[in-house]
Amino acid sequence: MPAKTLKAYLDKQGVKYVSIQHSPAYTAQQVAASAHVSGRDFAKTVMVMIEDEMAMVVLPANRQLRLSELRDLLDISHVRLASEAEFKDVFPDCETGAMPPFGNLYKIKTYVTANLADEAEIAFNAGEHTEVIKMAYLDFERLVNPTVLDFVTT
Repeated sequence: MPAKTLKAYLDKQGVKYVSIQHSPAYTAQQVAASAHVSGRDFAKTVMVMIEDEMAMVVLPANRQLRLSELRDLLDISHVRLASEAEFKDVFPDCETGAMPPFGNLYKIKTYVTANLADEAEIAFNAGEHTEVIKMAYLDFERLVNPTVLDFVTT
């Protein structure tokens, strides 16, 4: 079960969290609805290639990433969405598209939108399409140490 790695890590770190089982859902908005979490509070993970390095961008489910804005904020010349083929093997314990926003567990740089960082709690896929983890944002921040960017989403 994919969520075991994440749960073991959270347990080892002494983090309190809630696990929410739901019917299979594949888009962030569907997952949020199935788990009865607002799209504003549900964090989706978007994999990008920044220059030649894979990175994780975490943003609310009800928003879309503007790659041009991310490129400008990072002052780089090239950023694009990573293909499924590029990232699926990086997350061997996760179902494709259900990766939790814990880039630190996979040695991947993690960026998070400022509006998620302002929330008291964060909810996200637990590594599979039928489970969500909900926890305090401050615990997430302490464990992942993401770079918080005030980039625009649509």
